[in-house]
Amino acid sequence: QVQLVESGGGLVQPGGSLTLSCAASGLIGSRVAMGWHRQVAGVEREVVASISSGGNEFYVDRVKGRFTIYSNNAKNTVYLQINRLKHGGTGVYYCRATELDDREDYWGQGTQVNVSS
Repeated sequence: QVQLVESGGGLVQPGGSLTLSCAASGLIGSRVAMGWHRQVAGVEREVVASISSGGNEFYVDRVKGRFTIYSNNAKNTVYLQINRLKHGGTGVYYCRATELDDREDYWGQGTQVNVSS
């Protein structure tokens, strides 16, 4: 069974940094894409960063230059390094895995990030 477990969230002051982790298990397929999404109550979940099976990275404009997505295949873990956090960065960050052979998506339970002074 596919399982994604996020960690690394917490309280941080504006301008601070966090590194989120997503440990994956049970994924099947030769091609898997990974992404990080943020959700705030009353707002649709939206992607902030993703990495393709070939290593190509995507970032929404508002996080470019501040967020970095990368993976450690030996540890089956994907990370999101977040720098210079803004108040708007508050939310629940979810890890998403997509098995490209069958286009099936899997989601973690999320990790809370609170940006506050």
